[in-house]
Amino acid sequence: MKVRFPGPARRLLAFAIAAVAVGAASPAHAEPYPCQNLKIVSPYPPGGTTDILARLIAPSLQKSLDLPVIVENRGGASSNIGTEYVARAHPDGCTVLLGNNTGVVINRNLYALRLDPVKALRPVAEVAAMPLVLYVNPKVPARTLPELVKLLRSGSTPYSFASGGSGSPQHLAGELFKLATGTDILHIPYKGQAPAMMDVVGGQVQMAFETTAALSPQAKAGRVVPLATTGATRAEGYTDIPTMTEAGFKDFVITNWYGVFAPAGTSDALVTRLNAAVDAALASPEVAGKLAELGSEKVSGSAATFAAFVDSEVPRWEAVVKRSHAKVD
Repeated sequence: MKVRFPGPARRLLAFAIAAVAVGAASPAHAEPYPCQNLKIVSPYPPGGTTDILARLIAPSLQKSLDLPVIVENRGGASSNIGTEYVARAHPDGCTVLLGNNTGVVINRNLYALRLDPVKALRPVAEVAAMPLVLYVNPKVPARTLPELVKLLRSGSTPYSFASGGSGSPQHLAGELFKLATGTDILHIPYKGQAPAMMDVVGGQVQMAFETTAALSPQAKAGRVVPLATTGATRAEGYTDIPTMTEAGFKDFVITNWYGVFAPAGTSDALVTRLNAAVDAALASPEVAGKLAELGSEKVSGSAATFAAFVDSEVPRWEAVVKRSHAKVD
């Protein structure tokens, strides 16, 4: 039996069928994200660069994924604790790491880790890349890098430098600086960059290397004195500060990078979804402006691009560790 519909009813039925077809053809990211909330683990105490970056992108991720985004600090062991925690998490896209070169590609050369982060984590998206700043406490009688080197070589006073943990780029930068200047500066490792920086501000330690992002508030307030940056060119926000290369330290170029990682085994669909959400955050005027203010280079791209970059960093940092003769303190 054939059923005929009046003209208006036929048009309504056609519209309904078209709507269903459009819905069926909608991209997968229109579906709800398969988690009650997204946990971003920062493997350092509050106040460090990873913590700053995680909290910077969290509101945008919450909007893109339409679910609560929680930043959880799991610091300790030079980021190894938080990094392993995420690597062992269920690969369901609900727990990710805001990691950096320290925890992912450097520590594997210094610590007897229970897993290899390069194999146990899946790169999702790069978030930031920024140089370090060599800075001193204001009571140190040096306002330029040559003045600091002269002071260190005089041997009149023993000096020490702080870092957020053995194997961090800040630690390796200090060891390379010792080799380049032929000086003996005692390394004082802390459980994170924030407490390390606070002790330089307080005068318990005389100097350190720190990212442009974390150091900016202290530098602007005059609580520390920046002497040089480690980028290939002068850093945004530090244009009056020379690079290490400009100051006579050839090839002294170190960039700290940060990115989102998921446990290995996370599906392509979830990684692609997370990558798109992170890239959307980085493209927002608020986040982009803040990253520029913090001295970060512009970064973005697919998960595959970030994965290839991470793979290329493995031999580079292995060589830096060997050249610096860095040891776990």
